[in-house]
Amino acid sequence: MSSFTFKHESVLLEECIEGLKIRPDGIYVDGTLGGGGHSWHIAQALTEGGRLIGIDQDRDAIEAAGKRLAEFAGRVTLVHDNYENTAQVLDNLGIDKIDGMLMDLGVSSYQLDNPERGFSYMADAPLDMRMDQDNPLSAKEIVNEYPVSELTRILKDYGEERFAAAIARGIEKERALAPIETTGELAAIIRRAIPRKMQEKGGNPCKRTFQAIRIACNRELDVLEDSIDTVIDRLSPGGRLCIITFHSLEDRIVKNAFKRNENPCICPPEFPVCICGRKSKGRVVSRKPVLPSKEELERNRRSASAKLRIFEKTTEVS
Repeated sequence: MSSFTFKHESVLLEECIEGLKIRPDGIYVDGTLGGGGHSWHIAQALTEGGRLIGIDQDRDAIEAAGKRLAEFAGRVTLVHDNYENTAQVLDNLGIDKIDGMLMDLGVSSYQLDNPERGFSYMADAPLDMRMDQDNPLSAKEIVNEYPVSELTRILKDYGEERFAAAIARGIEKERALAPIETTGELAAIIRRAIPRKMQEKGGNPCKRTFQAIRIACNRELDVLEDSIDTVIDRLSPGGRLCIITFHSLEDRIVKNAFKRNENPCICPPEFPVCICGRKSKGRVVSRKPVLPSKEELERNRRSASAKLRIFEKTTEVS
């Protein structure tokens, strides 16, 4: 593990613990373990009959969380994996159903603030951005090897970047001269591609491009899209899935997936009765996402874009 301290303030902590409706003897999964902030409070609410499975693809997170959760070792199992493999993780542990799962989709403060990890445009560091250090694909490969058309698509789709094409062309021009090795080099290219008058609006001009490349590197939206239905299927009746998102692309996926699981009927609206046979798996707990309180926003500026959505399993669908 890096000598850089694993620090991360859990976002919407009280709201998540309340949203999970923790049963002391229940089985819970933290799919994005991080430093173990949310997990510590989940484990604290469990009795000896309860169990918590913490999953993270970042080995540094597993190590840090292991130390933080040491006092609950008898009821906590940590697994180095991606939450997209939750069903396999549960199968390997001999667990059929769970009573709740939490997914905090934000990049940890440790990952952002540790220059070695290459997530931040605020420091000049190796261009990496891998949440799983075993991942063979890093941001460096994406920036230096992907076709300009694919780079443009990534920046448009994942970063909603207005100047995607100009930035992609700038990357192509620079990498033809020499490989782009660092976050600082990439940030400089972005700044040259975006008109100066536009850089004065909407925060750091590098934010959207770095977000887009990070999402592509870690397959974040694909993983989320592929996981929600699977997790809901593993919930016991009354079990809850809590997901914290940090940008509109993630939130849209969660909102649509929850809505689809609540009302999966695909019959035309003019049909008097449902004939497709698709049954609801549960309900969306709150129609609008839960947002950070004023106090949390003042305490932790990185919580500003956080949104929590909660789904409750109400029936078993055969």
